[in-house]
Amino acid sequence: MKVNGTPFRSLWWDQDAGALQIIDQRWLPHEFRIQQLNSLADYCTAITDMHVRGAPLIGATAAYGMAFALREDPSDSAMQAAYDQLHATRPTAINLRWALDRASAAMRPLTPTHRAEAALQLAHHIADEDVEINRRIGTHGLALIRAIAETKPAGEPVRLLTHCNAGWIATVDWGTATSPMYQAHDAGIPIHVWVDETRPRNQGALTAWELGSHGISHSYITDNAGGHLMQHGQVDMVITGTDRTTRAGDVCNKIGTYLKALAARDNGVPFYVALPSPTIDWTVSDGIAEIPIEDRPEHEITHVQGRAQHGIATVQVTPEGTPGGNPAFDVTPARLVTGLITERGICEASEAGLAGLFPDMAAR
Repeated sequence: MKVNGTPFRSLWWDQDAGALQIIDQRWLPHEFRIQQLNSLADYCTAITDMHVRGAPLIGATAAYGMAFALREDPSDSAMQAAYDQLHATRPTAINLRWALDRASAAMRPLTPTHRAEAALQLAHHIADEDVEINRRIGTHGLALIRAIAETKPAGEPVRLLTHCNAGWIATVDWGTATSPMYQAHDAGIPIHVWVDETRPRNQGALTAWELGSHGISHSYITDNAGGHLMQHGQVDMVITGTDRTTRAGDVCNKIGTYLKALAARDNGVPFYVALPSPTIDWTVSDGIAEIPIEDRPEHEITHVQGRAQHGIATVQVTPEGTPGGNPAFDVTPARLVTGLITERGICEASEAGLAGLFPDMAAR
């Protein structure tokens, strides 16, 4: 996608510097900053402190982190140490483990002298693969939006609601939930997107920044406004992303997603999840019982960052001494999900549905 007319991915390898460049998302939507990662500690901090965020992007970053570590020391022990450090950064998004397992499995049979370059090429491949996966998700999601548009009077927009940021800066490019939106807009289908603010980190502001940059009509709304809009017929479809999905179709996504699914079910609004296959955890069947939910620092609840008169500032919004509780994700049961939009097509949120599209993965 483009920022001020210049094409960007959310991360890229700088051949001259021999280092990974990332968009430091902590400063968006107010400032666009690029950060170079120069140590394994930089990679770990970038993931833990959400310089990069979004399950697909975390996975790609971790793949480059393994490549960096193997350039420094290609031994078995160093590779395992790098795996452990990167794996410990965030517990919920499965793409992190998926990328690390993929890199580790590919590198172990190689002699140490060949590992660094092979790991870097694999990281490039994972990044390019993510772009193509998300493009194809958008193609399938576009068909859903087009079908709704065909039922509307000419010129009336398809009204979509999304939660958190599952856009191009949460992936390598295109995004998951936003990819159908971009493709619908580019195809000339009028859409309007209700963008949840997504407390506590207000990641909806990132979605609004993305959509505005692409010229897509949108409104930034409070997290609690979605049910009201659905009750009054102002939402045609909900599309969210996912950080981990069980083999049975339960979806783990940013906190508050479950409430949107409940409101959608109560009001007969289709609730779809844009699902890249690396986010499927085939080892888990019960999302509520088995998926670890990350508890993030309480200051994300008690303080808010925004643009002030003299630049970006952080302010406290709670009484002094009030503690905060900050579960970062929740699980939406498969029974509340209308369908899963994947790179291979759309399926029901069930083990049979997923296995039908991904028999090669389900059988492992």
